[in-house]
Amino acid sequence: MPEDHQKYLEWNGDRFRKWAERIGINTYTAVNAILTSKGVEQQTYRSCMGLLKLAEKYSDALLEAACKKALSYTASPSYKSIKNILVTGSDKLASKTTDTKTTQKARGITRGADYYRR
Repeated sequence: MPEDHQKYLEWNGDRFRKWAERIGINTYTAVNAILTSKGVEQQTYRSCMGLLKLAEKYSDALLEAACKKALSYTASPSYKSIKNILVTGSDKLASKTTDTKTTQKARGITRGADYYRR
């Protein structure tokens, strides 16, 4: 077997699950869903390796947040959906909007009911 192909022999589902477990529970759940999404587990190794590369490019915390957001949409997220969340930054956007909602003051009707009774 050529050298480039020999590195694929090291890949297995347990290795990806252990790696994902070190990052967080949401990443573990997403990787497990990806590994069980196909009939043959080896067909999902590239997607799992892609997630590994996303953790290197962004960070473990951002990947965990993206997996959490993807899992809120579906029980079986894909690599592409998690990558899109990271690229668009929608995981950060969601956390910012919840922060701003709590800091804004609630504004009521300032004129009162008598103003509208003409």
